Amino acid sequence: MTTSDSVQQDMFTVLHGQPAPVVTRWSYSANDPFAVTLAVRTRHDRWVEWLVARDLVVDGLAGPAGYGDIRMSPQVVQGYDIVEIEIRSTDGRAVLEVDRDLLRHFIDATIEVVALGDEADRMDLDGEIAKITSSCAE
Repeated sequence: MTTSDSVQQDMFTVLHGQPAPVVTRWSYSANDPFAVTLAVRTRHDRWVEWLVARDLVVDGLAGPAGYGDIRMSPQVVQGYDIVEIEIRSTDGRAVLEVDRDLLRHFIDATIEVVALGDEADRMDLDGEIAKITSSCAE
């Protein structure tokens, strides 16, 4: 689904070592132009979400990218062109494999919403600061 200010795409994703694919939902909004939301559907239709820098996803399409909790790397696995996504937390580690062309299509759609390099122009910095300071005052 694409609107003038947001993009959302569901993809089948392989959780490393599992026989059945899981559904991931990738979302992007011009309201948060630097970030992409990666949601993984778990049992009972619950979603677990990670906020990922859009630049990390762009870089992960071309080569190894990321430090810390989320890392991405293009791979060819059994003839399939994928991006491997490694997510780490204090609870453990998960490795997801997503089709590289589908992920590239999603990123291209986000670029149509907000061009790379134009993110700062779309941010309401004063509004974000007001949200942070009002939540601290409570």
